[in-house]
This record gives sequence, C-alpha cells and structure tokens, in this order.
Amino acid sequence: MRRVLPFLLLLVVAGCAAPTSPEVTFHADGKTVNVKPTQYCDVKSENCTADSRAAGVLRVRPGKPVQISVPGDLAETAWSVKFTYRNARGEPQEPLRSKLFTERDPKYAYTLVLPNPDDRLESVEVQQYGSRIESSTTGAFDFVARGTWILSVEDRR
Repeated sequence: MRRVLPFLLLLVVAGCAAPTSPEVTFHADGKTVNVKPTQYCDVKSENCTADSRAAGVLRVRPGKPVQISVPGDLAETAWSVKFTYRNARGEPQEPLRSKLFTERDPKYAYTLVLPNPDDRLESVEVQQYGSRIESSTTGAFDFVARGTWILSVEDRR
C-alpha cells in the first residue's frame, strides 16, 4: 500500500500541471525560429495569458517565401495566417490573410508567398480561432482569436 500512494500522488500532480502552449515554427532563408503565443486563451477565447516577448524575429529577403509549421493542437482547429507587407517602392499595402484552415481538412504547414516578387514582408501572425463569435460594425460575424503567434520580419539584404 505504501508504494502505491506515492505513485498515485505523482499521477495527480502530473495531471494538474498546466498544459504547455503550442509553438509555431517559421522558416525562411535557411533559418528557423520557434515562436510561443503572444496570447493564448481557452477555447471560448477567455481566460487568456499574454507574453509580448514571445514574438519571433527572422530575416526574410524581399520576395522570399516563409514556411510555417503548426503542431496538431493547432492544425486540427480553425486557423489562418495574416500578414503585412510593403510594395517595391516601400508603400504599405493592405494586410492580407490566407484562407481559413479548419479541423475538417487539417493543415500542418503553409507557405506564405507575397503577391509580387519585389514585395517586402513586414510581419506574420498565425491566428487560432476559438468558439466565440462577435458581430462587427458592418454587421458581419467574426470568430475571436484564441491564440496568436507573431513573427516580425527583418529584411536587410
């Protein structure tokens, strides 16, 4: 009986440990960075934790793609990629977004390619959506982000 009690106690303590937040991997120009979420909430997009220091930085030359890999915890939910960029003249362009990936057709990787070869990427944000929906000022409905993983881009040549 004495040997069973410590083992059971260990199982209870291990079961109560907080789950770790999933990491997203960004790859460009032969370099890779793993990024923790800057915000991560429960499935209702409530009870959030934030870490502004979690954002990653990666060098991406103009016109080069960024490969994004997500773990199964994220791939098997609703998520998308939002990004900001500038054209060849350095003018900011409207932020764009990938299509929405869902649990019906899980996507574990995505390659972000800018619209034009001379465009310069500024930032990438992977957004995982929760179950909460809110109406916008236009009357449309939007899913609320549950988690965000941010990559800031350095584009020096």
